[in-house]
Amino acid sequence: MITIGQALQSLKPKAEWVLRGDELEWLDTTQTEPTQSEIDAEVIRLQAEYDSQEYARNRKAEYEQLNQFEMQFDDQRDNTTTWVDAISAIKQEFPK
Repeated sequence: MITIGQALQSLKPKAEWVLRGDELEWLDTTQTEPTQSEIDAEVIRLQAEYDSQEYARNRKAEYEQLNQFEMQFDDQRDNTTTWVDAISAIKQEFPK
């Protein structure tokens, strides 16, 4: 879940502010404070971006469980396609 703090960091990098619960205190004297609608829109945008990459996070978790270098070596040595088959199965399970 994307937070207001993440949205503020995205909208106004390096800005100075304090968030107490839902209460924003803007401390920055060089950057203007974003409106609540700008913050809300940025939360929605960041969440949509995060959600759109779920397949990549799922694939990464599965890829990390494979001993890919050993699989590739064994495939080369044994003239098999174990590694390609495993990667293809992961991509099929978690499509873009």
